[in-house]
Amino acid sequence: MAQNVVPDRLLFFDTTLRDGEQSPGCSMTHPEKLVMAHALDDLGVDILEAGFAIASEGDFQAIQAIAREVRRPRIASLSRAKREDIERAAAALEPAERARIHIFLASSDIHLQYKLKISREEALDRAAESVALARTYVDDVEFSPEDSTRTDMDFLCKIVQVAIEAGATTINMPDTVGYTVPDEYRNMFRTVRERVPGAEKVVFSAHCHNDLGLAVANSLAALEGGARQVECTINGIGERAGNAALEEVAAALMVRQNHFRMDHGIRLERLYPVSQQLAKIISFGPSPNKAIVGSNAFAHESGIHQHGVLSNPLTYEIMTPESVGVPSNRMVLGKHSGRHALRSRLSELGYELSSEDLEAAYRAFTELADRKKAVYDQDLMNLVAHHRRHADLIAAEPVGEA
Repeated sequence: MAQNVVPDRLLFFDTTLRDGEQSPGCSMTHPEKLVMAHALDDLGVDILEAGFAIASEGDFQAIQAIAREVRRPRIASLSRAKREDIERAAAALEPAERARIHIFLASSDIHLQYKLKISREEALDRAAESVALARTYVDDVEFSPEDSTRTDMDFLCKIVQVAIEAGATTINMPDTVGYTVPDEYRNMFRTVRERVPGAEKVVFSAHCHNDLGLAVANSLAALEGGARQVECTINGIGERAGNAALEEVAAALMVRQNHFRMDHGIRLERLYPVSQQLAKIISFGPSPNKAIVGSNAFAHESGIHQHGVLSNPLTYEIMTPESVGVPSNRMVLGKHSGRHALRSRLSELGYELSSEDLEAAYRAFTELADRKKAVYDQDLMNLVAHHRRHADLIAAEPVGEA
């Protein structure tokens, strides 16, 4: 079968409230989920997976409330390939303007044998039955062959075909355990799209975990393979090492738009505020060196870097901090900093020093920086004051007679 041309519009499927919340320490109360749902709506996500309806009464009520209050994005609930799950998801989604039931069923032999204890044929029957049942409740059904990246390719094509024939509108092929690498994942999408009849009728989706630190790289590779939905979370939270980080995928599409050439609805300037909102709710933020939203993402300490950024930020910043909602970049003064950064910060503090005075202040600064991890504004003000007192004392000394 010839590969079909896919649209350039990319759909962002956010699962912060479902897969993200499953991360240890990331559970949210009903009101907190509502706050995050509104923040994600404002961010511009296309599909908002609000939870797993059958998991608990609290999850059911949160999905129902989000479906009632958040009207623009499509609202999804996760479901196993079981009648009771699907019926519970449908009930929770009843108030939604646009609803999606997201069904998952293991497809790899290791999951079929050891977790579900069923045969491949039984899995095919369950996939067909569950998708058909979900279609009696909603027009939009997503099917995920769980552990796709460790599934035999012939069987993966077969279960995807069965799901499409039963009425699935989105096929998600998740890297459930963070096992794959970019070339492999890209080719998996290309192969399935080429071999499965009816593939042109559905949207293919990528859902990557970060066990090898490749979740974002794999997600971007999937887009090259024809996926047009990417499933991710804010700050990359999620099971084990987390999910693909929404902010990283969105920023990559912006910075490398010459390569990906895809439109999407994410409001990039809202990335940092939404990241901060999530951190406030779950009581911990991303690591300092986290791309895009970490506290060091736009911070510079090296003198060479600082000089470059002060001359032209593009020398060491591939995007402006403002483009992703970060107020500004940050010059961190430490033992690696140079004269240019010191002069700039002193100028901001109101001190304009001569070259000679700057050199004296810089020597004192480097001595202090060797003893401290970071040098703060008060330290700089003390250095300048000490230097001036010292200069005044020298000037006040009486000149001896000849």
